[in-house]
Amino acid sequence: MNAFKKTIVATSIAAAAMFAGATAQAASFNPFTINPVGSAANFQADKITGNYTEIATFNEDGTFNVSLYWRAGQFVTGGGNVPLEGGDTGLGFDYGIYALYKASGTVSVNGNITTFNFAPSAAGDLKFMLDAPRNNVGATVIAPTTGSGDFIIAGSGDDTILATGEPLTGLGTLNPGLSTCGNGGINCGSFGSNTTFNLTAAGAGFFIAPNPFYSLSFQSGQLNNFNPTGTQTINGSLDVVFSDAAEVPEPASVGLLGLGMLGLYAARRRNKKAA
Repeated sequence: MNAFKKTIVATSIAAAAMFAGATAQAASFNPFTINPVGSAANFQADKITGNYTEIATFNEDGTFNVSLYWRAGQFVTGGGNVPLEGGDTGLGFDYGIYALYKASGTVSVNGNITTFNFAPSAAGDLKFMLDAPRNNVGATVIAPTTGSGDFIIAGSGDDTILATGEPLTGLGTLNPGLSTCGNGGINCGSFGSNTTFNLTAAGAGFFIAPNPFYSLSFQSGQLNNFNPTGTQTINGSLDVVFSDAAEVPEPASVGLLGLGMLGLYAARRRNKKAA
């Protein structure tokens, strides 16, 4: 293999790797200011970490539906590196934050790697919720029987909607062969998705800066191992950041880079044969 071929193949592999992780790396850590419930002072953060449980149904036609419940655990600042204590933010003391998210898309399999492409859909839904005064922590959570159903949380009748949104794009990969997956099935892949993020009046009083607020919510998650058939219960960690639409490249555009490099390689081969 000559140097040109080596370069093209290496670049194509790198581009494919970028595609696989495109959504997980697309968003920057944009700062925002919170006016918290309770006695804590206003503070600035750039990420919210937490854990999630989702019910995913994999349909015979190669599509999937997911319904996800996420509970915030901590605000983070310093470019996503410095965790903020709950005593300083009030999170976990005076109030809780959680999200309910529904989406759909298509599934493809290549060897042991399963890829999930999230699709824009008005049937999808994001609700970003404020639980104050933290009266449904530890409450019974009833999961739906399929990925198109809704989570039911006891004691959530008085919770406040901070923001709503709809899925736009997303990409996930499940790879049980990862060294981080191991026997326990922990950290066997990742996903990222972005949604519109529309603050309610209550949300504008909580997320007070920037004003107007960011237009997108971006979720980057870690997948524990599961079998992508039928209906499955999936869990892992999930981080939320915010951005404007112009700052988040479409996952497909990064994937096209890999396809473009392969096309360039094929064109070079045709030209050499013609010569």
